[in-house]
Amino acid sequence: MRQIVLDTETTGLSTAQGHRIIEIGCIEMVNRRLTGREFHRFLNPDRDIDEGAEAVHGISRAQLETEPRFHEIVDEFIAFVKDAELVIHNADFDVGFIEHELRLMKHQQPKITEHCKVLDTLSLAREIHPGQRNSLDALCKRYEVDASRRDVHGALIDSELLARVYLAMTGGQSSLLLDEEESAEAAAAANSGLKTLSQDAASPQGVSYKLTVIEATANEAAAHEAMLEKIRKSGACVWDFD
Repeated sequence: MRQIVLDTETTGLSTAQGHRIIEIGCIEMVNRRLTGREFHRFLNPDRDIDEGAEAVHGISRAQLETEPRFHEIVDEFIAFVKDAELVIHNADFDVGFIEHELRLMKHQQPKITEHCKVLDTLSLAREIHPGQRNSLDALCKRYEVDASRRDVHGALIDSELLARVYLAMTGGQSSLLLDEEESAEAAAAANSGLKTLSQDAASPQGVSYKLTVIEATANEAAAHEAMLEKIRKSGACVWDFD
């Protein structure tokens, strides 16, 4: 399962007023693990930025004068998100702006759903936490996702925060950026705690085999129980069998 966590920053709140995208940030997850692949671009909107919007993201028009226009990066962007599921907080806003840009350049496929699926984490959060605040900031606090590095909103850092919130909110791990070194360390740690069950009987094909059982450490069991407790607070926990 390939998912792309996406966020945008814009010159203002409404495409009807001619506002444009000035930043796109995307990070990739495969099978609920962050892969380290990302797509990040600043864009020249060819228009002024509302004071209120600039106060939120801290990006000025002068900073964008030498950046590419949307139509110059669109092929690369679509190739990155193609056939994935976009994970977006308040998806109507970001999708609306992306489709507005596609329409402006008269793209042959201006609908996002022609390229990928969309999952709105704001709608998901409202189902899980009805009647509560479900902004990204509120969800970071609720799921203990560290947002201290963010002084202002930014498309890439907000995508990273949303990825961790989404994984926590849907019952997964939240620190899953894996590279070869981390994978090797994990394998070595697992091997140190192996218990091997030898099976003397041969398989139907006459080939002997062994079954390997990896037992959870005390720390892993405690972390698992802590995560289940968070899920229980949100509603029914499907991993409770008693």
